Amino acid sequence: MNYESFCGGIFETNCYLLYAPEGAILFDAPDGACEWLEGRGLELKLLLLTHGHIDHVQDAARIKRRFGCELGCSIETVPMISDRDFFRGFGFELEIEPVNADFTISETPARNFLGLDLQVVEVPGHCPGSLCFFSREDQLLIGGDVLFAGGVGRWDLPGGDVDLLFNGIRNKIFALGDNVTVLPGHGPPTKIGTERLTNPFLA
Repeated sequence: MNYESFCGGIFETNCYLLYAPEGAILFDAPDGACEWLEGRGLELKLLLLTHGHIDHVQDAARIKRRFGCELGCSIETVPMISDRDFFRGFGFELEIEPVNADFTISETPARNFLGLDLQVVEVPGHCPGSLCFFSREDQLLIGGDVLFAGGVGRWDLPGGDVDLLFNGIRNKIFALGDNVTVLPGHGPPTKIGTERLTNPFLA
């Protein structure tokens, strides 16, 4: 599968552009992603969010308005992106331009997105409603902030749960197979097998 990546915002957040049979799909929307997409000279058809933390959704409203694309996310992400002051309720001096989801996504062994068949895996613990998108055919996982090269997502933010996170990684992500490439929300790509054997949080 052909894909491109962009890293944006003060938290150096990754997003991924995949070319499905029926159009381009962007996974996550960090600050600067809209301008990056405009520079690609393409028409984005779909924006999918792995979770609702502000660094992953900061350009979501701008992208939806610019490209007229649909937006899909977990039902637990909806209040995070539709309420300008959601993060202020948790004590963070942060706000976003609110945006509405066109549809919600839950865990499923197979769902078609613009002609691309993906398994959706829900792994909370870093953030409620955190989703990973897996292409079995391409052995590729868009993992959000669940599993990193040599690390895992934080669990000390509001809604975090270390047991849910670690159990989800071991029981759901590792089960996808050692040869699967993980495209994480931060940092470089990695392999599930590499992290299963060497990740200091999961050894």
